[in-house]
Amino acid sequence: VQLQASGGGLVQAGDSLRLSCAASERINSDYNRAWFRQAPGKEREFIAALRWSSGATYYADSVKGRFTIVRDRAENTVHLQMGSLKPEDTAVYYCAAGRTILSTMRREASYNFWGQGTQVTVSS
Repeated sequence: VQLQASGGGLVQAGDSLRLSCAASERINSDYNRAWFRQAPGKEREFIAALRWSSGATYYADSVKGRFTIVRDRAENTVHLQMGSLKPEDTAVYYCAAGRTILSTMRREASYNFWGQGTQVTVSS
């Protein structure tokens, strides 16, 4: 397993939750990281990305100001800190790794490695 996602669960609206994605040694500093999510009946959508070398971050408008993506270099892990959760945030969340550039980091096809997905359910 190259990417191992964890941390999903059932929370109430307004709560916070942190997802984690641990990467294997094969996924080195050349690989940028991202989170996507897929709600029932919808396509998978980009949530957040992080450029591993610089720590620069990028977000979808739907989560900007509520979600934060951070890296733990020592553990080769990326976290997605989610706050002010809403029922519409309910989805399966996937982490991804790829040698992306600024113009490609929001595209699924740019990522070579994917985690198994972790369910986040937000009740109203």
